[in-house]
Amino acid sequence: MDWKDKVKKWKKEGKKIVFTNGCFDIIHAGHVDYLEKAKSFGDVLIVGLNSDESVRRIKGKDRPVNIQEHRKRVLEALKSVDLVVIFEEDTPERLIKQIKPDVLVKGGDWSVENIVGADFVMSYGGKVVTIDFVYDISTTKIIEKARKTN
Repeated sequence: MDWKDKVKKWKKEGKKIVFTNGCFDIIHAGHVDYLEKAKSFGDVLIVGLNSDESVRRIKGKDRPVNIQEHRKRVLEALKSVDLVVIFEEDTPERLIKQIKPDVLVKGGDWSVENIVGADFVMSYGGKVVTIDFVYDISTTKIIEKARKTN
């Protein structure tokens, strides 16, 4: 069953679908906390994962550290994540329109008016939620710390 069939099945079952996205290059406690909180807004959490090429365009030529298949595998192992879909574009707009989630979630560093897909999700009565970060950690900070210790 491909991912589109899974989404159709969940919708038919009346499941509340939550969507978020990101690069998730080096999974850390902040990611885990964020994804657990995102899942709490519904029954199913779908993560849109930036492809390797997309990450390079957004973050620079030295990224991602981990290839998309490995990043996807790690995310799929988290109990809060029900489905991971890799997308090639720089934003998940097309994917959001395909999934049509009940809830769109992004980190607290995003204002609702700047969240890609927010207008679309709200247009049919969906919710857009931002989650504050608990941990002062990021993949970029982890990479910088690793470089300083070498």
